[in-house]
Amino acid sequence: MIQKVLKVGSSAAVTIPKKSLEELGLKIGDSVSVSVHDKKVTIEARTISPSVVDTDTVTWAKAFIENYRPALEALKDK
Repeated sequence: MIQKVLKVGSSAAVTIPKKSLEELGLKIGDSVSVSVHDKKVTIEARTISPSVVDTDTVTWAKAFIENYRPALEALKDK
């Protein structure tokens, strides 16, 4: 399939047809890995495995949420 390179802000993008997204098991917002070798671009579906998650960041986020829970809950209604 032939796709155009589109301007998106100051960057560029190539769209992935719906059928190809379905074949790859991808949906909007998913991450992909893009690599270039010998002027060929490869796009691979990526899944985040638990081993990739930074446990320090998760611990910090949980502590932040618990510490600021009342303020965060008040903000959700605004």
